[in-house]
Amino acid sequence: MRIWGKIWKDNRLVRDTVIGDLPEDTRTHRVLRALTEICREFDLAEPIWLDSNIREFQKIARTRFRKDSFIEEIDFDFLEIQVLEE
Repeated sequence: MRIWGKIWKDNRLVRDTVIGDLPEDTRTHRVLRALTEICREFDLAEPIWLDSNIREFQKIARTRFRKDSFIEEIDFDFLEIQVLEE
């Protein structure tokens, strides 16, 4: 599984990374582990998964974490994660 993490600000891609070679585990655990790695690389606190994030990710394998998903203030519009390959 490979997951692409992207930070967007003013409709521009500011920063991105791809996390791959995740250990065999359930899909949920691999996604959560990838999100942890993405946030560590971007020096961010991990966002909170809202119901809308869960539904969107289950439906299209992509979701956006906006300001309401973060406890601390962010200086970008949203963090997006997307599954590139299973």
